[in-house]
This record gives sequence, C-alpha cells and structure tokens, in this order.
Amino acid sequence: MTAPTAAPPAVTVRSALLRRRRGAAAGGGRREALAAYAFVLPGFILYALVMLYPAVQTFLLSLRDWKITPGVDSPWVGLDNYIRAFSDPAFLDSLVNAVVYTLVTVPMQIVIGLFLAILLDSKLPGRVAFRVLFYLPVVTSWVVVSLLFRYIFSSDEGLANFVTVDLLHLASDNVSWFQERWTSFIAICALGIWKGVGWSMLIFLAALTAVPKDLHEAAAIDGAGVFKRFRYVSLPSIRSALSVVVILLVIGGFNVFISVLLITGGTNDTQVPLTYMYDQAFQFLDFGYGSAISFSLTALVLVVSAAQYWWTRRSMRN
Repeated sequence: MTAPTAAPPAVTVRSALLRRRRGAAAGGGRREALAAYAFVLPGFILYALVMLYPAVQTFLLSLRDWKITPGVDSPWVGLDNYIRAFSDPAFLDSLVNAVVYTLVTVPMQIVIGLFLAILLDSKLPGRVAFRVLFYLPVVTSWVVVSLLFRYIFSSDEGLANFVTVDLLHLASDNVSWFQERWTSFIAICALGIWKGVGWSMLIFLAALTAVPKDLHEAAAIDGAGVFKRFRYVSLPSIRSALSVVVILLVIGGFNVFISVLLITGGTNDTQVPLTYMYDQAFQFLDFGYGSAISFSLTALVLVVSAAQYWWTRRSMRN
C-alpha cells in the first residue's frame, strides 16, 4: 500500500499562479501592442508615401544639378546648391523679409488674440456669434482673402486709400501700395494678422476656460483687481498654451507663401523664401537649387523652433 502524497506547499502553488498570471499578462500585452501597431500602420504607410518619400527625394534632388529634359544627365553637386543659397543676396533678402513679416505679425496676433479671448471668456452678450465672426477668417481660403486684400490696397478704387486719404486725411493723394517694398509689406502683414488672430484667440480661449474659477475668486477676495488677476492668475496658467502659439506662429511666419505670391508676386523686393524657391524651381526650372532653398528654410525653422522650445522649458522651470 502506497503512502498518500503530501499536498504541495501553499508557497509553491502561489508561485505557480503568479507565473501563470505574468505569462497571461505578457501575452495580453503583446496582443495589445500588435493591435495598436495594426491601427497605426495604415496611417504610417500613408504618411510615408505622402510626406517621407517626397521629402527624401527632394533632399536627394537638392544634391544634384537636376535637369528636367529627358535623357540629359543630372550630375551630383553635393552641397554646392546650399553654398550657393547662403551666398545668394536675393535669398538672403528673402530671409530678411520673412523675419520682418514674423516680427510684425506674430506679436500682433498674440496680443489681439489674447485680448479677444479675455473678452469672450467674460460674460459678454453674443459670445457665440463673436467667436464665429472672429474665427471665420481662419477657415477662409488663402487665395480668396489674398485677392480681396489685393483689391483693398489697390491704388485707385481700394478701401485702404479711401480710409487713408478721404476718411482720415493721412495722405494728400492715393498711395501706390505695391510699388514699394515696405508699403507692400503693410498689406501682406495686415492680411497675416487679420487671418491669424482668430486661431490665436481660440487657443487662448480654451486655455482661459480651463483656469479654475476658484483661483480668480480667491484673488478677488484678497483685493486683486482685474489686471492683477490676469497677471498673477490667468497668465501663469496659460503659459504652456502661449508657448505653443508662439512656436507655431513663428513657423507659419517663416512659411508665408500664398499671400505674397498672389498680392505682389514677389516683385519690388518682396520675395520671401518660399516664393523665391517657387520661382527658381518652376520659373527657371532649377529644381536642384529650389530644393536646396526649401531644405535650408526647413533647417532654419527647426533651429529657431528648438531654441524657442528650450527657452520656454527653461523659463517654465524657473
């Protein structure tokens, strides 16, 4: 007669259960990861085909003296196109124009957008209608509003000259807005500010809405006025949104294109990097040089954005 088998220790049973649970959790984690990759894969393939592949081909194009004529050799020139870009006075002038456009439009969009967001965050009658009204330029086509502003600033029948000469009497005769470099940029910058204010307003309004009302009430009880509540309560709370808006607006400022192309066509020293790139590639068929200009602008924007991000993170930590 065999002796009865002793029951396994409770510790051994518990260890086996734990190992089984860990194995099941690992298997479930792998299945969840595979499911996530399966959902992401179609979007990544589309992104690679539409964005990554053309970007790589454009970069390779910038390293060639590319000829559009079939059968003609397109030799490698290495970094010659990039060296040519940064020694080209016309390209450097276009960078200056982009910097001027950015320095004018970005602060104005931030200030006006923040002011409108503060008004709409208060108990203002008809807030929904005003939100739609201010955001309407954002969703309007750049082509439509560029042609509209070109007509507004036209020399004879434009609204700008009517206001300047007839209404405000700031000038004795009609101003030829598009005959000079900086008067042309008045129209271009006015369009950029008018079209971008609604976007900044919406981001700031969302950030202001998320600020706890208890903080404002506590500050009001302590005797803080409207300006102090904005400075010490609202502004620190929306600092992250402010940094995002600044970075994105700077990127958009350096990438200005359609408004300049349709309002002035880049004439009278109003070229910006993208219009200059467009002319080199599609007017003079110098696709290698145009590609180098586009990648040079991309590199500059990345450096500026990285510097802004670093400065923002550092200021937020302090």
